[in-house]
Amino acid sequence: MTTQDLIARARTWLAEDPDPETREELAKLIDAEDLDELGDRFSGTLQFGTAGLRGEIGAGPMRMNRSVVIRAAAGLAAYLKDRGQGGGLVVIGYDARYKSADFARDTAAVMTGAGLRAAVLPRPLPTPVLAYAIRHLGAVAGVEVTASHNPPRDNGYKVYLGDGSQIVPPADGEIAAAIAAVGPLETVPRPGSGWETLGESVLEAYLARTDAVLAAGSPRTARVVYTAMHGVGTSVLTAAFDRAGFPAPVLVAEQAEPDPAFPTVAFPNPEEPGAMDLAFATARRTDPDLVIANDPDADRCAVAVPDPAAEGGWRMLRGDEVGALLAAHLVDRGVTGVFAESIVSSSLLGRIAGKAGLGYEETLTGFKWIARVDGLRYGYEEALGYCVDPEGVRDKDGITAALLVAELASVLKERGRTLLGLLDDLAVEHGLHATDQLSVRVEDLSVIAGAMRRLRESPPAALAGLPVVSAEDLARGSEQLPPTDGLRYRLDGARVIVRPSGTEPKLKCYLEVVVPVASADGLPEARARGAELLAGIRRDLAAAAGI
Repeated sequence: MTTQDLIARARTWLAEDPDPETREELAKLIDAEDLDELGDRFSGTLQFGTAGLRGEIGAGPMRMNRSVVIRAAAGLAAYLKDRGQGGGLVVIGYDARYKSADFARDTAAVMTGAGLRAAVLPRPLPTPVLAYAIRHLGAVAGVEVTASHNPPRDNGYKVYLGDGSQIVPPADGEIAAAIAAVGPLETVPRPGSGWETLGESVLEAYLARTDAVLAAGSPRTARVVYTAMHGVGTSVLTAAFDRAGFPAPVLVAEQAEPDPAFPTVAFPNPEEPGAMDLAFATARRTDPDLVIANDPDADRCAVAVPDPAAEGGWRMLRGDEVGALLAAHLVDRGVTGVFAESIVSSSLLGRIAGKAGLGYEETLTGFKWIARVDGLRYGYEEALGYCVDPEGVRDKDGITAALLVAELASVLKERGRTLLGLLDDLAVEHGLHATDQLSVRVEDLSVIAGAMRRLRESPPAALAGLPVVSAEDLARGSEQLPPTDGLRYRLDGARVIVRPSGTEPKLKCYLEVVVPVASADGLPEARARGAELLAGIRRDLAAAAGI
């Protein structure tokens, strides 16, 4: 693109931008002839995929802004109308990030202008409330405006269809094609009214449903410190805990209220270093049984437990550990149905399900796949996502997961036991399943492409001294899994999966080793061996990938 073409394209965008803030931002870039910044913003368009849209807020087609959202909404409306759902209901939810309310309102206006019925949740609420509302209200689709745990300047646009689960191929490609076919914004009708703003009754219905994840008459004594990570979870989680009869959670005051600047954390993600520091400080003052954290849109749930051996006296549980604990708890309660997880999660779930005589399935990464498993009773993913009530919410839900964790902690407390003790029991019964992740955040996406190319061209023969038994390119697909950009290595006693993140500029490598344990006395040695193998795999894999 020549300089003249770039400036002309930017001016065309400027002329139809409906947002005064991004118009002013773009006008300054044009006046300054900031060709680097303009080139970055106009080098293409944000791609609509199975994660919907996600990106930094700003002017231009490579950013999240009202123009991009209006086009996305118009494309979704056209897709629905092409499938005979033109009079159907679209439910719209949003979080408390910058521009989220604007994007939700624009979506409602576009849907109304296209002849669909639109209903907007009453205020910023957790993503699982939107996922619930789709099925509860009989909608043909739903939209959640959120960037989950991305950095503060990001926002996103997540699309669900009428079954209440996120879109998967081919729907994502068909919606993307409809978006690309949208003409000038002035051709997209956007009335100033005509949609419904839902009342609190939809939230009340969701909260009434949360009680269903708990066993009747179960103990509810666990004391919890809770952080919403500056997101929208506080009011809903505390209401759910109150309804269930748990003690009121002690809130991390500095992070309890929604704040799109996320001032106390570098990244608003419980897994990131330092994000839980304030929660642990609160826990040391109040001595609870558990620390629970949601991410900003409250669809993920992080758990920490007291551990005298850990620095500061508190230990974060890995998503795989929580996933196994909840599975064991549900088995203990006698549930029936299918347990499911994504391929990047620990194989321990399959062993728990198998011993209990329950069905088990692996899917591609993401709850858009897990939620579609026939007969699903419980699904989880290592990135702190848990679906514990699939009939109510066909997505990960950090509120109901928190309730179930608190119930398990209460049951164990009554028996004089702990979550760490139950993890030990599972290791003795099924082998120690130790997991870790090698995650590399990049500025230049070509670094990720280069690493994947190197691994495809020269797959490692061994990692940490363990021979690679098989190397599978997941891009080819299989009878069990659709194609995806990823690599899976099976080793003698270990497993490695490498894939680009679908929502962040990261290369993610998921590592698992399984060490047999004869008795509880052998756990320390097994943990040391597991840690040694994971460190060796991390080292050798990074070298093989050139990262």
